[in-house]
Amino acid sequence: MIDLTKEELLTLSEAAGLLPPRRKGKRPHPTTLFRWASNGLRGEKLEVLRVGDTTCTSIAALQRFFRRLTELDDKLRDASRNDAGCDEEGTEGALDELGV
Repeated sequence: MIDLTKEELLTLSEAAGLLPPRRKGKRPHPTTLFRWASNGLRGEKLEVLRVGDTTCTSIAALQRFFRRLTELDDKLRDASRNDAGCDEEGTEGALDELGV
């Protein structure tokens, strides 16, 4: 959760401008961050706060979001390595453990 006493709020437009370029050298659009907050990405949601009509996040919230996604990717990669050659039931069990 975003802590206003320790984290500086950014609008989604400001936050999108801080992210590295992606496809074709373009930065993510602010609506992408809104989608990450609303629908999530791979089961993880970006933390946001509403300040009036403005949706805000923080650099720390972005860091937590991307860390969770990276950890999920690492777990999936490890599970697929460990399950190489295992039966289908074992793979599904590993994915169930990860919530996938």
